[in-house]
Amino acid sequence: MSSVNPAPFLRTSRNFPQDSQALSVELNRSYLDLAGAINFRSIGIFPVNTYAQTGESWFFTSQRQLGFRQVYTFTAAGNIPHGINLAQYGPFVKIYGTFTDGTNWYPLPYVSATAANNQVEVKLTPTNIVITAGGGSPPSISSGSIILEWISQL
Repeated sequence: MSSVNPAPFLRTSRNFPQDSQALSVELNRSYLDLAGAINFRSIGIFPVNTYAQTGESWFFTSQRQLGFRQVYTFTAAGNIPHGINLAQYGPFVKIYGTFTDGTNWYPLPYVSATAANNQVEVKLTPTNIVITAGGGSPPSISSGSIILEWISQL
């Protein structure tokens, strides 16, 4: 089994030759190393109301597929339209987020350690993000955010 990552790590020092021809070669290598390391990192942009590339590469097929993410905010359980055309994008690879009851913060999905009916579920339908509070007494939701990450099918 072989690794697909070329280790996007940059050296902290480099010796540049005095000769202009050798310097040109070393500068080109340096630029390629820098561009490769930058292009293999995860992009830290989390936009609301639009999507952004994650910088991740996925290989479910023999072709490289790009990852995308979008942030959605909410103030209660219920349906949040996601607006993602599943014929063009998908599968989803990460669904995560947090919410607060005004005092404490909780992960999404929330799992109670003491009562199964105190949980908060998150699921996706073809048109909505559905946040459902359990039938017991789960924490109330005063605000939160959920992040969807998916793979380009193009």
